Amino acid sequence: MQPISRRCFLRSVGVGAAAAGMPWTVRAAETSARPNVIIILVDDMGWADTGCYGSRYYETPNIDRLAAQGMRFTNGYAACAVCSPTRASIMTGRYPARLGVTDWIRPEPQRGNPPRPAPNPDEYESDKDKRVLCPRNAYWLELSEITLAEILKPAGYATCHVGKWHLGDAPQYPDKQGFDCNIGGCDFGQPPSYFDPYARKGLEGIPTLPPRKEGEYLTDREADEAVRFIRGHHSAPFFLYMAHYAVHAPIQGRPDLVEKYKAKPPTNQKDPAYAAMVESVDEAVGRIMAALEELKIDGNSIVIFTSDNGGLLPKTDNAPLRSGKGYPYEGGIREPVIVRWPRVVAAGTTCDTPVSSIDYFPTICEAVGIALPTDRAIDGVSLMPLLRQTDDLDRDAIFWHFPHYRGEDVVPYSIIRAGDWKLIRRYDGKPFELFNLKEDLSETNERSESLPDRVRELDGRLSEWIEATGAKVPRPNPDYAAPAK
Repeated sequence: MQPISRRCFLRSVGVGAAAAGMPWTVRAAETSARPNVIIILVDDMGWADTGCYGSRYYETPNIDRLAAQGMRFTNGYAACAVCSPTRASIMTGRYPARLGVTDWIRPEPQRGNPPRPAPNPDEYESDKDKRVLCPRNAYWLELSEITLAEILKPAGYATCHVGKWHLGDAPQYPDKQGFDCNIGGCDFGQPPSYFDPYARKGLEGIPTLPPRKEGEYLTDREADEAVRFIRGHHSAPFFLYMAHYAVHAPIQGRPDLVEKYKAKPPTNQKDPAYAAMVESVDEAVGRIMAALEELKIDGNSIVIFTSDNGGLLPKTDNAPLRSGKGYPYEGGIREPVIVRWPRVVAAGTTCDTPVSSIDYFPTICEAVGIALPTDRAIDGVSLMPLLRQTDDLDRDAIFWHFPHYRGEDVVPYSIIRAGDWKLIRRYDGKPFELFNLKEDLSETNERSESLPDRVRELDGRLSEWIEATGAKVPRPNPDYAAPAK
């Protein structure tokens, strides 16, 4: 069990030393005037899991207040329908396909032999029961990638990660990717337990979160650590990446809140333990915002609230969106996205322009006055024109790529959304599904056969994007043995 480092409270790298030799520049500005940056990322929270997005069962007054004080995006997306790829996109501003992180990253006990290859895998998986061969997913985000923490440090930011990391083993933990402080981040995709000492049979606990008080709830602990970091760094700019383990399985709510929801009439959303987890996340948001307000720095703090993929079925219900986590439908990829920045973003505003988790990196860079890296492609675009309500985005399509099988009914797929049109390309089974999201948010009217020209046009653009990003696509499996009828 690693102790929480003193680097949580001390700068480890001076501004000049950190900036030397980097492929980006810090524009002239007074450090004290730079806004604080807080990303609150919830794991597996569905688009409809908060009051401000329509839930009538979950109670989220603090998240709803955040939306009332900022801009709520109705077409906000994660870059993938599962967690690690989206997290990689947030950290780098790059599509998961470009990074090779296209599925959730397996921790060492789950990855088989060898336990830790020297390079990331580059081969294809072989399974005679599958129609296509799929590229192996990366085991970590490469250290050569430039993370938000690494680009903010030369601008004088203290950087802190709290919660779930899930972007690699110990050599790729947050403290190796630009964070001064890592509280709870490791290779785990979920906690062994939500109650201190956060352990279960076979797993002693979270290696970077020492037990503190037996029975303490993990989301409460995360909030406490986040507030402690804010209080220790409010006199200079800071970057807090508050990446909750909740509301991911195991579905374990705080007992007092579980009892509250057991007594509440259900709607289409009806799981008391899941509801309790949602409310604990909301309480954590409230604690962070209260600390900012108490310290009188809330006016100069950018807060981005979102999730890494759609809500998990059947624990929640993403209606009116179709399906949930892992699927190519809107329930798998559309997320709550809220941005609060009082000096820039008008309170109580709503934006319908599609945005993606790849956009946070360039948005934050523009907001704090840092030029983007010049030695690599940054796929996201700055959302500042939308936040300032001065212009629309210079982009007419966003993309997804999931070249893997998942469970019994998800086959490898890629997606393009251009305007109101969404095309799903599958590499096994029915090749295309086409939907008009403006007319058919629930994706019930599939139109690929009636609009072949539209399919060809969107599929051609998808192929161009796949080539441009170097995305690995599934290949026909020469050893496939079709099941006997």
